[in-house]
Amino acid sequence: MRNLFFPFLFLGSLSLFSQQKFSKEFSFSNDNDLYVSFKKDRYYTNGMFLSYRVLAKDFGNLEKKIYEYQIGHQIYTPFKPIAVNIIGQDRPFAGYLYGSVGVQRVFKNQSLLKSNVQLGVVGDKAYGRELQNFIHRFYNFRSIDGWSQQIQNTLALNVDLEYVHSIGNIENTYNDISFVSRSRLGTIFNELTAGLYGRIGFLELQNLDNSITFHTNLNDDRTSKTRGIESFLFYEFTFTYVAYDATIQGSLFNDNSPITFTPNAVRFDLELGYKFTAGAWNFGYTYHFHSNKLPNLKRQNGNAYGRIFFTYQFN
Repeated sequence: MRNLFFPFLFLGSLSLFSQQKFSKEFSFSNDNDLYVSFKKDRYYTNGMFLSYRVLAKDFGNLEKKIYEYQIGHQIYTPFKPIAVNIIGQDRPFAGYLYGSVGVQRVFKNQSLLKSNVQLGVVGDKAYGRELQNFIHRFYNFRSIDGWSQQIQNTLALNVDLEYVHSIGNIENTYNDISFVSRSRLGTIFNELTAGLYGRIGFLELQNLDNSITFHTNLNDDRTSKTRGIESFLFYEFTFTYVAYDATIQGSLFNDNSPITFTPNAVRFDLELGYKFTAGAWNFGYTYHFHSNKLPNLKRQNGNAYGRIFFTYQFN
């Protein structure tokens, strides 16, 4: 009987956390091709994102309003990060460092609109070379050559929008699907994205306005809901029209980067993953595949990387 007690105690503690309301959270996510293969180290090879989210003081007519503050860093390399010669580089080396401020408006009809402004830099001031060499020393990999031909410094100022709308009523169900659309406009990325996002729950799914799916499970005394226990698989497939990508084409304002290319106009992306809650924590893993971003790549079968993330919620 004593051994049977502990599973119920564990479930009871999860239930206790699920009934609490947390209005703030810190999150960290890391993208890396190491999370899908120890043999691949190319193209979009690493991304790190540290975020802080908090419920706004005034929702207005919204279900919720959430502010987000983020610091992000991304690294891009050719098919071989040790490629030194220009001839051997099928895409430029590039680092992107930025800070962003955003707001997420969660509507009462199970939809949301997220907007943010990014300010930063692409180029050696983003310290992509230094961070990648640090990562390679940590894993005892070979040091990186070729960064001397990276995209030159250019100011990053981007406005990103994301709209999500649940298709149908997802009350008390174990699967759902939502329409997603994104737009990016600025000096670094100019692109439009549309597709579908679906969830398959091991537990009954939380509604879009109170789920770790899009970081909307923040609550306080003004909200009618509490944190729910979540465990689900998810998938997303989208198509993107690319008008400009400064990590490939260099600055919009000059042509001083030694290596630049023209990206493919259309890209396909597929994400598969799992997310779950554990006490005040949220965790997840994503496998991300995208079609070729350039027509001249030496690896013509697309590219894949993994993402791990966790968040901690508090008051």
